[in-house]
Amino acid sequence: MVHHSGSIQSFKQQKGMHTSISEILKEKSLKPSRRSLPCLAQSQTHPINLNHFLSVPLSPEPKPDIEGLSQSISTSCSLLPPQTAEDGKDHYTEESEATTCESRADESFLLQKPVTRAKLEARTDSLQGKNPSGLFFRDGKKRIDYILVYKKSSPQVEKRCTFEKNLRAEGLMLEKEPSLTNNDIMFVKVHAPWDTLCKYAEQMNIRMPFRKKCYFTDWKSKTLGSRFHLRCRQIKSWLPRNPMKLDKEALPDLEETDCYTAPFSRARMHHFTINNRETFFSNSTRSRIVHHVLQRTKYEDGKSKMGINRLLGNNTYEAAFPPHEGGYKSRHPIKTHGAQNHRHLLYERWARWGIWYKYQPLDLIRRYFGEKIGLYFAWLGWYTGMLIPAALVGVFVFLYGLFTMDSSQVSKEICEANTTIMCPMCEETCEPWTLSDSCVYAKVTHLFDNGGTVFFAIFMAIWATVFLEFWKRRRAELTYDWDLIDWEEEEEELRPQFEAKYSRMERVNPISGKPEPFQPFSDKLSRLMVSVSGIFFMISLVLTAVFAVVVFRLIAMEKFASFNWHFVKKNWQFATSGTGVCINFMIIMSLNVVYEKVAYLLTNLEHPRTESEWENSFALKMFLFQFVNLNSSTFYIAFFLGRFAGRPGKYNKLFNRWRLEECHPSGCLIDLCLQMGVIMFFKQIWNNFMELGYPLLQNWWSRRKIKKGGGGGQNVENKTQLPQWDKDWNLQPMNAHGLVDEYLEMVLQFGFTTIFVAAFPLAPLLALLNNIIEIRLDAYKFVTQWRRPMPARATDIGIWHGILEGIGVLAVITNAFVIAITSDYIPRFVYAFKYGPCVDKGHHHEDECLRGYMNSSLSVFDMSELKNSSESRYCRYRDYRAPPWSSVPYEFTLQFWHVLAARLAFIIVFEHLVFGIKSFIAYLIPDMPKDLCDRMRREKYLMQEMMYEAELEHLQKERKKNGRRYHHEWP
Repeated sequence: MVHHSGSIQSFKQQKGMHTSISEILKEKSLKPSRRSLPCLAQSQTHPINLNHFLSVPLSPEPKPDIEGLSQSISTSCSLLPPQTAEDGKDHYTEESEATTCESRADESFLLQKPVTRAKLEARTDSLQGKNPSGLFFRDGKKRIDYILVYKKSSPQVEKRCTFEKNLRAEGLMLEKEPSLTNNDIMFVKVHAPWDTLCKYAEQMNIRMPFRKKCYFTDWKSKTLGSRFHLRCRQIKSWLPRNPMKLDKEALPDLEETDCYTAPFSRARMHHFTINNRETFFSNSTRSRIVHHVLQRTKYEDGKSKMGINRLLGNNTYEAAFPPHEGGYKSRHPIKTHGAQNHRHLLYERWARWGIWYKYQPLDLIRRYFGEKIGLYFAWLGWYTGMLIPAALVGVFVFLYGLFTMDSSQVSKEICEANTTIMCPMCEETCEPWTLSDSCVYAKVTHLFDNGGTVFFAIFMAIWATVFLEFWKRRRAELTYDWDLIDWEEEEEELRPQFEAKYSRMERVNPISGKPEPFQPFSDKLSRLMVSVSGIFFMISLVLTAVFAVVVFRLIAMEKFASFNWHFVKKNWQFATSGTGVCINFMIIMSLNVVYEKVAYLLTNLEHPRTESEWENSFALKMFLFQFVNLNSSTFYIAFFLGRFAGRPGKYNKLFNRWRLEECHPSGCLIDLCLQMGVIMFFKQIWNNFMELGYPLLQNWWSRRKIKKGGGGGQNVENKTQLPQWDKDWNLQPMNAHGLVDEYLEMVLQFGFTTIFVAAFPLAPLLALLNNIIEIRLDAYKFVTQWRRPMPARATDIGIWHGILEGIGVLAVITNAFVIAITSDYIPRFVYAFKYGPCVDKGHHHEDECLRGYMNSSLSVFDMSELKNSSESRYCRYRDYRAPPWSSVPYEFTLQFWHVLAARLAFIIVFEHLVFGIKSFIAYLIPDMPKDLCDRMRREKYLMQEMMYEAELEHLQKERKKNGRRYHHEWP
């Protein structure tokens, strides 16, 4: 626990102070919660080796006289210990470097002598001696908060010099360092001094710790809770330890803290608990502040000429990123020597494949990568955990179908139908075939189309609601623990592109009362219409691709049905579906590349106001494109395949050439199952390769070039000799779209898991296995293969929550239609209770009631009516039509209308029942736990009291210091 000085209990001991919360402090304390990132940064429980990286070394050298320089130091942080002389000296050095930037000619940057190997080795030795971690300036004191990379051969020298000069004017300190692996690469190390951090922390409303928490308990906890909790602890001590929990000894940095936080203010700096100003702002907070400055600094005259993003776009800089905190591997085991840094700790306790069964260290992830990435992994872990019950139920449904496959009455009748002649699949080269030839196809269909299908569909619809409702509660707890309750979207800055585009049009912000750029409604509407038109055009392109796949299936059906190879001819259904799915998968993956670029262009065309609006707009477009691309063929197979085929002698044909596909006599569900299984399996393999395999190959190629000196630099034999900025430069940057690709992959998987789950009960199991790999794969990628992303804040998962709710609603509708239309559940149900042998005989076994079902579901056709046939014999086909000898031949029978009415009734009843259950469950589960609501309200009250008493204490001390009288009331 972190016990800061100046806690609330000390208030009572001060003379002349109010004691309005003294009764509160007498009550017992509850278990504190992890609440504040800055408190964690000041923790004194770091591993021994970790202290070297989190603390600033003190210089033993004597302090020279710098009276002239001390006058220029800002007095905004005068309450803190003054800067040392060495700090002032380095600051003066940086200012002198800034003045020489303008005096240099452009050619001096382009014509630089190559660094010799002796100088490189000398520089490497000096870096390792003074700064072994590569995280500080050359003096070993100033921490590197950001890295800028540019090429010496770049012609944008004037813009870069102006930008760096303005960065120094904003208070940042810069230091340049050439690359040891490429003579053309130069690194600019950026450090934010204390005064600059204070100024921008106040502007950005960053919350920092100011007092120790106090907790209270109600009367129930005092009277009944003690014995109950004692009994629970005794029982828990007898149980075996949960192997999924992380060992507290292995994560000493994650001890609980109890700090209140408030927006930082330089005027009230005496309120905040500052033990060490070098660690008061955590590394992620420092990087976020520097990134804020980089986004708002100009490089030319004019409002549109500012921001690091524009400089990266015009190749003034090659990259900009915060540095990693050192290497992720160590020669010594972490159990005996501790973690070297947070990155090493994350790798050992999160990114290694050997701990795939452990919970994730979310607090450490949030501290290192920021709240936005922390929320993604929290959501992914929650989704993976909720998949466990869904996967178990799906496996039970599949096993039920497996064990009843041989005893199924429908499968028995198909396998024993040796005399049932089916009509030919094509009219020219195909011949009639026996129904028993499709015995295997019928048995496989029963695996997924059985009595447990309806139950599983209802279960998954309820599961989706429970998953989303409990995630809201989990998110509320995380936002409280991570101090995001009061962080609102109004605090988010405008995008530099938006400010540059609409700088001439301003209006007063109704929240802040300050003028800001404004996008007129007419301009916004016109851009939105263009974007919507582009979306519909791309969706039409997807439907065109699906139509091409349908034509391919029609051609392949005729070819496989008349194939010379008997094995292919006998299993033409599998051959047609399998080849169609493979072709469709290749088209899907090809179009995804096009969709990403189109979505990026359309989103930039809209000019969103903030980064969150840009991400939400881009995410929605990517989801619409890929959802339609991924599921359009699945919807065709589920709801259109075999519905408009016609009948023998009067088949419906496409372009008067190809006959439309028919369903197998046992149903079309197996085609839908095959479509989902193949796409889901291969897409997950492809995504995993692109996420990890591709960066691994790129990084391997970069290391190979470094060893051979292919970058123009010297041959570096040992990678450990490189400073951290060189190592990070050789890593791959994070995706330009942030976490959109990560969320998109999981949301599309969620759609596959819920929308057509009635046709593929093993989908939750495949999703669970994939997500277990996905968590460690993403962790390994973030820790080892990618540069450290800029730590960003977020309170939720953004637009993805609304998309997930929409998928949940769509899943209820599609599963109702799949069971009613695609599956043969309703026709079997109608036959068993209306036409089967069990009618008017009471309840009997299901198989007995389905005796004769296959014969009832097949109609009769006279083959002599075909043009190219002269023989008079009958064949069967799947439909409910009158026989040719009837008074109304080939008309729909009464059983057809009974089945149709039952299907419509089932859809209505199923949807209303499931939606009712979903709404009732959502009503029962509150979005925020009650104890959390009480804690938040109590904390808000105590914070107001403490701010009042802290200000009173400060003013009384000031009056005593000045020799004035003071009173107990507010001055």
